[in-house]
Amino acid sequence: MTAHDPAAGPPPQAQPRKAALAAWIGSALEYYDFFIYGSAAALIFPKVFFDESDPANATLLSLATFGVAYAARPVGALFLGHVGDRLGRKKIMVFTLMLMGVSTFLIGCLPTREQIGGAAPVLLVLLRVLQGISAAGEQASANSMSLEHAPQHRRGYFTSFTINGTQAGQLIATLAFIPVAALPEEQLLSWGWRIPFWLSVAVAVTGYVIRRTLEETPVFTKQAETEGVAKMPLAVLLRDHWADVLRVVAAAVIATVSTIFTVWALSYATSDAVGLSRSGMLWVGALANVVALFTIPLWARLSDRIGRRPVFLIGAAGSAVVMPVYLWAISTGSYPLVLMSGVLVFGVVYSAANGIWPAFYAEMFPTRVRLSGMAIGTQTGFAIAGFAVAFASQIAGPDGDDWAGVAIFAAALCLPPVVAALTARETAHVDTELLGERSGRKAGAEVPVGA
Repeated sequence: MTAHDPAAGPPPQAQPRKAALAAWIGSALEYYDFFIYGSAAALIFPKVFFDESDPANATLLSLATFGVAYAARPVGALFLGHVGDRLGRKKIMVFTLMLMGVSTFLIGCLPTREQIGGAAPVLLVLLRVLQGISAAGEQASANSMSLEHAPQHRRGYFTSFTINGTQAGQLIATLAFIPVAALPEEQLLSWGWRIPFWLSVAVAVTGYVIRRTLEETPVFTKQAETEGVAKMPLAVLLRDHWADVLRVVAAAVIATVSTIFTVWALSYATSDAVGLSRSGMLWVGALANVVALFTIPLWARLSDRIGRRPVFLIGAAGSAVVMPVYLWAISTGSYPLVLMSGVLVFGVVYSAANGIWPAFYAEMFPTRVRLSGMAIGTQTGFAIAGFAVAFASQIAGPDGDDWAGVAIFAAALCLPPVVAALTARETAHVDTELLGERSGRKAGAEVPVGA
């Protein structure tokens, strides 16, 4: 089957929808893994992979393996971004899905520390690194694929399926882990915890069937057949588009809202200082995610009408205002206030920025370096957001109750995304083939190219 010729008009609707579905499934798998690993690292892994004679140290080491993926993601972005801009979006989408599915499944197969000693945590860290590498290329390739297949006037809507899959992955992970966690401890620690990891195979197989039948995107195919692809996409990116890379890094720090909401705020709310129930707070996150499933495509559709910049600014600047309100609500101990403000900040306001960044960032770059630019920019910004939780814990003080300090910190981290959006070009209504052009030429066109 040959690729659709862009000159012949808009691509058939089947391919944009299939690309969006493929992006949704990959993102759902990635964040399904993200949240089941986080739950297991806190509740299970200290007892099966680390020395139980020192519970505090075992928990610390287990949680450290959770952060390893963040360190691996920028490295994976360099490699997978280069390959994706050289060989195509489809190859990376299939590769990252398989890598994530296999590494997640193998975690569920790992022998415990009691069975093989110190090799057990070493293997766990290795598989976590592979998951981080996979995540680095997953969203960038899925965003590029869905954007480049999308109709000109609906790029925001179609690329939002990547993030919508993220919210779905969180919900699926919660539903998968709740019944497992209810097992008797002996069964939970011996085989029960492995089930959620094994279930990732079903999602990976489904995603593979969908992704392997995708066509390569029309603009990438045309680029390869006419001007050719860049031999060194990273060199072109850093020479001609370094400002946009920095802009994406700054904008991607908005993910701090998500990490502080899902990790630090949950810890604070269930601490002795506040005393809200863990199940009640989990429901706050679950309901906020349900609302986000509906608001994300709505914000994306709005961005197709009025532009990316104003919608992203609503999300970034709005989060700086409502995130402190959410942390204040937690400090009152009033569950209705926490529920309402939590749904507002994460389900509605943050979703404005979260839902349209796949299109907003991708449209900053031309076809020849789009995947590299997105992967490197986002993964660096996300790494900063990942470590922000540790800084928030330090700011909260020894008793962990300085919510006002954390609120100021969270609001301050919304400033770089605001500046990034204000200095960015509006691209919502630019032709897909002209995205990333400079001064009437295709950026980097004079760099030697080759298939």
